[in-house]
This record gives sequence, C-alpha cells and structure tokens, in this order.
Amino acid sequence: MSSDPTSAAKPSPVDPSPVDPSSVDPAALDQSAESLGMGGDLAPEKDADAYRKRMARRQDVQRQRVSERSVEKGLVLVFTGHGKGKTTASLGLALRTLGHGHQVAVVQFIKGGWEPGEAKALKAFGDALSWHALGEGFTWETQDRERDRQLVQAAWETSLSYLRDPKQKLVVLDEVNVALKLGYLELDQVLQGLDERPELTHVALTGRGAPEGLIQRADLVTEMSLVKHPFREQGVKAQQGIEF
Repeated sequence: MSSDPTSAAKPSPVDPSPVDPSSVDPAALDQSAESLGMGGDLAPEKDADAYRKRMARRQDVQRQRVSERSVEKGLVLVFTGHGKGKTTASLGLALRTLGHGHQVAVVQFIKGGWEPGEAKALKAFGDALSWHALGEGFTWETQDRERDRQLVQAAWETSLSYLRDPKQKLVVLDEVNVALKLGYLELDQVLQGLDERPELTHVALTGRGAPEGLIQRADLVTEMSLVKHPFREQGVKAQQGIEF
C-alpha cells in the first residue's frame, strides 16, 4: 500500500477550485492535493456534506495524479541516517517483492557474524531469495582492516553478479554505505554498478553515512532520525526480533 507524500498541514478554510481534468501539470495537481488536504479533523468543514464535497474533490485530484504518473523504471533507494530501521525497511521491500513472485538478492556487507531472524524467515521463499552475509562483523570485532577490505571487495563482486542479472527484481546492498564510509569501497565502483542494472531492476542501499554522490544518484532517499534508543538510554540489550 503506497502512501501519499502530500503535506499534513491544515488546509485553508477557502475550498480551492477544482483542477481542470485535462491538466497534465504534475505540480498543479500536487499543489491542489496539498491545498485540499488529508481530511479528518484537519479539514475546516464542520458539516458532513461540505466535508464529503472536499474529499470527493480530493479523490478526483488523486486519481488524476495517479493516472498522470506513467513512468516505470528500476529505482535506486537509499536508507541512511543514525536512526534504527534502515535494514528493516529494505527487507520490507524484499518481502513485498517476493510476495509478488519476483526474485530478490540480499548481500550484507560488514554483517555476517550471526544469522538474523529475517534470513531464517525468508528461507520460506526458497530459490526466489538469494542471501549472502559476507562480512565477519563490526570493525571492533574483526580488528583487521585489510581483511575487512578484502571481504568488502569480494561482497561487491557478488553484488555485481546480481545487479547485472535481469532475473533479479530487487537487489539489497545492506550496510554498503558503511563500507563506503570506511573507505573499503569506492563511490565510483558503486555508481558504475548501478548503471549496469537492467532497466527495471530496483536496488536498495542501506547504512548510515550515505555519501552525497550516492544521494544525488538515488531516486528515493530516506534518512532515519534517532530520537530515542533503549540501548543508550535504558541499557536494554539487543533482543531477538528487534535487532536481529
């Protein structure tokens, strides 16, 4: 289920004029959708009939927005930031893609010292999922910079084999942003690999510290913000189903 990226700001009490159905200007449609608002208690109308009219017009604008968007392409999706949920978001995409009967490949950089719950659960999809945990743990665990570098480069070669494979609908490069940040992988390598994908292959790249060049190349970038974390603030240990 896709979400509507329009603003949640309270709409103007003045009901905007409807958009001309023949309009193909995405910006005008987006502006109209934002002006009409999301409804609920954010709408200024007090009576049910006026509210229904606003929402009917919002529905009409939304249908036009959806029909106007006709481009289909393989997307580059970046999940970065200091907050929790980057890998979780990418594996949610993997689950969604597998559910539609497509093939997915997951290559985990850095991680590899344990088998996470996601890997166990997604085995139910059999050969539709290819999962590779090719690291040996965090830098403070491995304590061997050159070994880490070699493993990252080997993981990248594995990633390229999937990025070039037209059978893969989604390729997840988990913690690849960290590998870039640590200097174990060059940005140009990653950008060139992205360019080698078939036209309709999606790729999700996770990890904090995504470089600006990758952000500029991406179609979608989500930055997870850290607001609270039980590990830091309450001394709660990593738990099954939450961290792994």
